[in-house]
Amino acid sequence: MLKQRIITAILMAAGFVVILFYVSPLVFSLAIVPVILLAGWEWTTLLKIRILKIRILFLFCLFLSLLGSAFWLGLAEQFLFERAQILLLGVVGLWAVMFLWVQGYPSSAILWSPTPILSMLGIVLLSATWVSITTVMLYAHGKLLLLFGILIVVLADVGGFIIGKLFGKRKLAALVSPGKTWEGFFGGILFQSTLIASLFLLLPEKLTPLTIACIFAVALFSVLGDLFESMVKRHSGVKDSGTLLPGHGGVLDRVDGVMAALPMYAILLPISGIV
Repeated sequence: MLKQRIITAILMAAGFVVILFYVSPLVFSLAIVPVILLAGWEWTTLLKIRILKIRILFLFCLFLSLLGSAFWLGLAEQFLFERAQILLLGVVGLWAVMFLWVQGYPSSAILWSPTPILSMLGIVLLSATWVSITTVMLYAHGKLLLLFGILIVVLADVGGFIIGKLFGKRKLAALVSPGKTWEGFFGGILFQSTLIASLFLLLPEKLTPLTIACIFAVALFSVLGDLFESMVKRHSGVKDSGTLLPGHGGVLDRVDGVMAALPMYAILLPISGIV
């Protein structure tokens, strides 16, 4: 299982980097749309929707949300960063509310588990993921910035997995995700030191206390995204969102941290000192 997980991770990373640096930012943003729709299809699994027509209707609504966001943000002409920041700030506020839901589970389920609410959440969160990716990509040196943001999420995940497996004892959120531990949580945060060290060696002028604080904030939100999806899966009685990625589950299982982290990353970039 671990070998399969590593092989899949290497292939995903290689494919992501090749596409990221091979195509233009606009084409990359469009290429991400099918991935978002795949994650949306898996979201209908968490909703326990079995009727094909309703699942397709959900995907259609998600696609309309992506299309509407693209037009509202001026993607085809001049991208409006101010509008993107406002939208993503609202989504970060929503994630702050969802943190309270995670803390209050299972009692909090009455607030978010009804199918209409969970459906709307899926559309909003997945649309915001696409908006955040597009926003970061359209900054100067956007490809490197997006890679840096993804690396924060990956290191939080890998650090949590490795340290949690080796030393994990105290449960982080037993009712939400019994496999996650405080040791793994701090391991994921500790792994951010590799990025901080890289900045220190390659771009020391970019490394400030504010930059370091932003890195840790994004890492924390990636953990929140992971916990939120785990909570929804647990409530739905689902182990993995899908089976598309051997050793990892589904697409949604791989982008859960990204869903929470990248909106935060996109709104912090202008003040982080990295841009």
